[in-house]
Amino acid sequence: MNRLIILLVVCSSVQAACQHNKPEQQVSRPGLAAASGETTFPIPDVINPLKKTDLEWKAVLDEQSFYVLRQQGTERAFTGAYFNNHDKGLYLCKACGLPLFNSSDKFDSGTGWPSFTKAVDAKVITENKDHSHDMVRIEVVCTRCNGHLGHVFDDGPRPTGLRYCINSASLEFVKNGSIR
Repeated sequence: MNRLIILLVVCSSVQAACQHNKPEQQVSRPGLAAASGETTFPIPDVINPLKKTDLEWKAVLDEQSFYVLRQQGTERAFTGAYFNNHDKGLYLCKACGLPLFNSSDKFDSGTGWPSFTKAVDAKVITENKDHSHDMVRIEVVCTRCNGHLGHVFDDGPRPTGLRYCINSASLEFVKNGSIR
């Protein structure tokens, strides 16, 4: 009887460990191949929060991305991989893979950071008041992993008038990627 109880406890522990490491929690998830040769990424109806410890984040993010996404840092202007990227595709959260911005909504703001007029869907980003550096700004974070992306300003082009000023270190670009 004791062996049966021990076996059940071990099986439950293994099952719980497997559930804890579901594929949806991977940093980079491959998209789905579309007939047109594009890679498509779904936007979930409900975005469940993804929580990890700093140690877990450090295991999957490079030093600069960890600094930006987890410590609300900012990369230096004109140094990021995507500020001058003109390829067609989709920008994902580098921490959790959630689709965030389309290249069709990217514009050259002259600031040295990738700038977008809007997110792919309002639910993929969360906006928070930021009172750091003796100013009031609106911080933009990924809704799924709460990773710091950058800030949004009201000096962008039409039609939205918004400028989502985003750190390249918080993004992963998928050439020819799209949402479905």
